[in-house]
Amino acid sequence: MRSFLMAAGMVATLGAVAPATAQDVAPLSAALDATLEDFRARYGFPGATAAIALPDGTVAAAAVGLADLETGRAMSPETPMLAASIGKTFVAATVLALESEGRLSRADLLVDHLDDRPWFGDLPNAGSITINHLLHHSSGLPDHVHLPAFQAAWPRMAGMEGAVNPDDLVGFVTGLEPLFEAGAGWAYSDTGYILLGLVIEEVTGQCYYEAVHLRFLAPLGLTDTFPSDRPDLPGLAVGYVTPDNPFGLPERTADAGGRLLWNPAVEWAGGGLASTSRDLALWGHLLFGGAAMAKPYLDRFLDGVPVDLDAPGVLYGAGVAIYTETPRGPVYGHGGWIPAYVSSLRHYADHGVTVAFQINTDAGFLDDSSDLVPTLEAALADLAIEAVR
Repeated sequence: MRSFLMAAGMVATLGAVAPATAQDVAPLSAALDATLEDFRARYGFPGATAAIALPDGTVAAAAVGLADLETGRAMSPETPMLAASIGKTFVAATVLALESEGRLSRADLLVDHLDDRPWFGDLPNAGSITINHLLHHSSGLPDHVHLPAFQAAWPRMAGMEGAVNPDDLVGFVTGLEPLFEAGAGWAYSDTGYILLGLVIEEVTGQCYYEAVHLRFLAPLGLTDTFPSDRPDLPGLAVGYVTPDNPFGLPERTADAGGRLLWNPAVEWAGGGLASTSRDLALWGHLLFGGAAMAKPYLDRFLDGVPVDLDAPGVLYGAGVAIYTETPRGPVYGHGGWIPAYVSSLRHYADHGVTVAFQINTDAGFLDDSSDLVPTLEAALADLAIEAVR
């Protein structure tokens, strides 16, 4: 839940930026760079990238700091990082694309697609979960990521080479009691998105990553977004954690050559992608602007359910957090956290701008000891909105 419910209400005081055009994003890129430099001086993170997509699709990008503290490798706008749960936007978009293709329906019962799995009968709410419930985190499924059994197994699974079996991830919740009847509540569940990945594979006959590549990454030109399905990911920024992190990882989470010391394939359809801020901003511009698919989908994508009855302005659509009551108007997006990396993607609908950033440390994020993420979100939002006034 914390991976996307990042505050969006803080206001930063920034200098005015002249409206940018497709031919001239240099002033905006310079302002973006200055903002990141200011934040790095204040918060001391190793490095970061950020990007702003303007209403015409032009993207300004910047980077500060280091992608590898030990070697001194500089961070650049082309440096990828793990995007974590922002990957759920791709899962949901693929499901909606398959619905547009007539290959499934959001109203389908999960049993119609996965009942041949040996564990299916032991899945909580097995007979009543629909595709729509999974998309909206309203299935009543526990989240395997936060279960003691998964956390105990994490060192073994994260240490495996090659692919991680999604059925094994689902296995952590089989036999458990549901959190509530399907459709009767809301609870963030990575397990639900693992199941959606399995449905995508069952319907298409393709591996999940191939289905995403063919429908979105290739046709939309998202050339810097790729599967985080192995420890050796080309060009990845080295990520850093605190020494007392709950995963038992060393502070530097990669070896001397930049290879991760754990296998991110354990995330799979719960996130499962590495990307750059530039690609994420472009993806958000296209997705939230209704241009990511040929057939209309925004009504289905933004059909949100309440996250908390005490927070009526916060909804969750199909893989997207929706904030209806903010000082900047409606905001659509998703956050991402995975050991050593934090990412944010936000689209400000009234202004037509999309903002993304990535940081190669999660220090202060898990224990809420730092306000870096919400404060940077607010500062970049104001910078983007000022650019189009």
